[in-house]
Amino acid sequence: MTTRNLGAQRRLVSDACRVLAARGLADGILGHVSLRVDERTLLVRCRGPQERGLLYTEPDDIRLVDLDGAAAGAGELDGWTVPNELPLHTEILRTRPEVASVVHAHPPAVVAADLAGLGIRPVVGAFDIPGTRLAARSVPVYPRGVLISERRLAAEMVAALGDQDAVVLRGHGLTSTGTGVPEAVLRAISVDTIARVSLDVVTAGGTLRDLPEEDMRELPDLGGSFNNDTAWRHEMARLG
Repeated sequence: MTTRNLGAQRRLVSDACRVLAARGLADGILGHVSLRVDERTLLVRCRGPQERGLLYTEPDDIRLVDLDGAAAGAGELDGWTVPNELPLHTEILRTRPEVASVVHAHPPAVVAADLAGLGIRPVVGAFDIPGTRLAARSVPVYPRGVLISERRLAAEMVAALGDQDAVVLRGHGLTSTGTGVPEAVLRAISVDTIARVSLDVVTAGGTLRDLPEEDMRELPDLGGSFNNDTAWRHEMARLG
């Protein structure tokens, strides 16, 4: 038994892991999602005794730990281990109080686009309005292809992230943030989508061009209910 159930929150984080896998952003056993519970604790996908990968994440794989990676309740880490890259999550949560959720994934298109010298730029418009706005604000790059397994390296990544919503990790993947789990996951999907489109354009012999400012001004704000709530219901429906 754990001292805190947090059943709905555990289900949300486990669903998020499955969405990342279903979308191809976290193939196999690599990647994780976290959710802030309070100032000192978070729920995070841990590696369990019957590890089968992100697509098969269950609520029981989501464990409550503190910012130092210790169990934050009786039995929370009995048979589970925290991710090696837990500092990636906790350093953001320590320094960005407005962030409630952190996603770390390994989308091949994001890695390939960055290695090809293609930034995540606002090259689309109404095709993905939240993604366009995210790219226009900037998606920086952390230029080291290392495992972010200690606070020193996590602090470097956080410095690269700055006050933006997502950061590309060179030769590694991405980290995205949100005020909730759906927002963090949907932002990761948008970064991946723009990376895929950018690679397709260049592969076809085209040239990437940022959306004109006049077009950017015309893009409507469809609101959080549509951008997050409706989009998240769609992701849940895709899981079946």
